[in-house]
Amino acid sequence: MKKREVQASVKDERLVKKRRDQMIKGAVTLFKEKGFHRTTTREIARASGFSIGTLYEYIRTKEDVLYLVCDSIYDQVRDRLQENLDPEKGTLESLKVGIANYFRVMDDLQDEVLVMYQEAKSLSKDALPYVLKKEIEMVGMFEDVIQRCVENGELDLDEKNVKIIAHDIFVQGQMWGFRRWALQKLFTLEEYTELQTELLFMGIKGSAMKIRTGGTK
Repeated sequence: MKKREVQASVKDERLVKKRRDQMIKGAVTLFKEKGFHRTTTREIARASGFSIGTLYEYIRTKEDVLYLVCDSIYDQVRDRLQENLDPEKGTLESLKVGIANYFRVMDDLQDEVLVMYQEAKSLSKDALPYVLKKEIEMVGMFEDVIQRCVENGELDLDEKNVKIIAHDIFVQGQMWGFRRWALQKLFTLEEYTELQTELLFMGIKGSAMKIRTGGTK
């Protein structure tokens, strides 16, 4: 799916990136406090450190700002994941490291991720499928690692189980971001990661057992 282009009247690409980064940072704070619909472009400009006239040199509508916010957040999560998620290793240890890194990213970017999921429904019909596709691609990164573990003989799973486990990992990381206000009263991030990983691997063992026995107990 083709990336949606946000038009800018400024031709200097480095300046466009700089101004849009400022815009994204200011918008995340405002969207968290007030929500997308109650935030004005004038407020976004002020939070970004420039005038409303300057703002419109880099975007056309307020919806453009929301798209840039969501696109940027997904890119940050993806880039951070790629740092420690190595599909070539295909070991359980590499999977555990990837899970821990992903949960850490969700902790670091909690405000951004929360805003993204709260406000993504306001994206235009052409923009929403694009940003959601980026999430599926990140789930696919975990699928690749799990599948390599299967190929290396470290896991015994069929295709459907590989896919659902990858989605489970992604949702567990999101849960820390969405429910941290409650979960951090019970666990540190490290404790949460250890527990969820332990439960995940227990489920993997159970799935493998069902596959080997044809679904019987």
